[in-house]
Amino acid sequence: MFCHDSHDPYYRKPAGPAPAGSQVCFRVVCDDAADVILRTWMGEERAYPMHFDGNRVWDLCLTMPDRLGLFWYDFIIYHNSGYTQRYGAPEDDLGGEGHIVEDGLHSFRITLYDPRWKTPDWMHGANIYQIFPDRFFAAPTEAVDATPGRRLHGKWNEDLFPMRERENGSMDFYGGTLNGIREKIPYLKDLGVTVLYLNPIFKSLHNHHYDTGDYTQIDPLLGTKEDFEALCRACETDGITVMLDGVFSHTGQDSLYFNAFGTYDSIGAAQSPESPYYGWYSFEEYPHRYRCWWGDPSLPECRKNDPSFQHFIFDTDEGIVPRWLRAGAGGWRLDVADELTMDFLRKLRFSARSARPDALVLGEVWEDASCKEAYGELRCYCCGDTLDSVMNYPLREAALAFARGEIDAYDVARLIRHQGEVYPAPFRYSLMNLLGSHDRPRALNALVGKDGSGVSRKDQQRIKLTKSEYATAMKRYRLCLDLICALPGCPTVYYGDEAGMTGCSDPFCRRPFPWGREDTDLQAYVAEKLNEHRASALLKTGFCEVEVPDEDTLRIRRFMLDGRDALGNPTGETSTETVTIRR
Repeated sequence: MFCHDSHDPYYRKPAGPAPAGSQVCFRVVCDDAADVILRTWMGEERAYPMHFDGNRVWDLCLTMPDRLGLFWYDFIIYHNSGYTQRYGAPEDDLGGEGHIVEDGLHSFRITLYDPRWKTPDWMHGANIYQIFPDRFFAAPTEAVDATPGRRLHGKWNEDLFPMRERENGSMDFYGGTLNGIREKIPYLKDLGVTVLYLNPIFKSLHNHHYDTGDYTQIDPLLGTKEDFEALCRACETDGITVMLDGVFSHTGQDSLYFNAFGTYDSIGAAQSPESPYYGWYSFEEYPHRYRCWWGDPSLPECRKNDPSFQHFIFDTDEGIVPRWLRAGAGGWRLDVADELTMDFLRKLRFSARSARPDALVLGEVWEDASCKEAYGELRCYCCGDTLDSVMNYPLREAALAFARGEIDAYDVARLIRHQGEVYPAPFRYSLMNLLGSHDRPRALNALVGKDGSGVSRKDQQRIKLTKSEYATAMKRYRLCLDLICALPGCPTVYYGDEAGMTGCSDPFCRRPFPWGREDTDLQAYVAEKLNEHRASALLKTGFCEVEVPDEDTLRIRRFMLDGRDALGNPTGETSTETVTIRR
């Protein structure tokens, strides 16, 4: 027998991430071995003989490298009978108890992070509410919109315009504004919200605003800079921090910088190689062929290492990142963060913290953020030098699948333990634990398998849940909400999910908020859970252990240890709270 379990502090202490330069102790239990070697890798291979206690236990304590990143290890077993074996991590790379490997070795890993790293206190265990600004609430603004081609709905409650197969519904608008959001702050406060995440608000052609036209201007349909500043002040008064959406991987084709259609009073990159913005883009055949985001010509891709582009985004005085933090934002959520270089992310984080010491930089990363391969590079985003945290899509997928009965509680617990193993506490307790978002089908649809997969756009628009399906979806949504409120990180509600909104993927997950037609029972349940979470120090920053009594039940225990929370803050508390999630 040979055993090492990276989730168990008996076998590895600390069992989770470790500060760079700190000591980690390894232990294995083996019945039959002449020698056991700990093999490590962090840029170079090293081998360390382990110490035998004379019975069954081999151990070794190592000082970790001072570098940030992933430290890999596995074991070589030399047996008395003369043969050699390798022992590695489980093949799903979620850590835990390993196994003897004949070939295809997977190594265990340790995240080495900056011991000085702190994430903003206001984000630890926050309650996040995400808003697609055009679709939340309309209130007057002094801004005047003269953007050609936009189509305005005559009534707030009317459905999206009929879809044609190749359309994405991005040119119709309902007239939601920043002032409308400000008017609904009492609603958000009663719901228990502490962080307001806004989808992009800057001037652009389309309603999603991911095709930025001018980073320095609020889209006039949404309001003015003064409206934004008033929103931030009002939110701060009620204990809510505003987080903006930063789209720096690409701009709009119809933008001040590219200006393919001559809309802006500027010389854009598509108009002349002499443009001050020419170096921001990569042209293959000027001016009609250029690198663009996922092949979409309306979204020309930016060269993130261009000095002029970086100066525009990061400059201490005029840069876009510090400019909007000084206007009142508390942080940035970065669109497609894994398409930004690590150098770019480091500079962005430095720029943000220079403008506001408690600024947050949160990334859109859909996979395991401790070990993400992007553009031929293995990236660890949770070392304290790039992102503060990420959107927790792996947990979203697991929660929905568990509620649908597609995976069991053991699978969910395995993911939870893995995230505790690889995500340092500052990162883990700032995770955006979402169930719905602007680019996924509505959670209620996803929970009953009516997300529109394999169905035409025209048919997706007509998909409705039956009363029975809605009742099932609502029950499952409550279970998922219970789960994300019980775990480390920030429970997140996508606008309207709490009101019972349904719909397939974009654009049908972006319908206007159903004011006056909400599911008030679901609203009340969400408010109760979020307010409980907001009031509980244990649920926000307490340590977390998960048990699995059976395949349908998760038991999550939150507690303080030695008078401190999981972030090392003194609390003086010794209390414990256990939440049982049963499907």
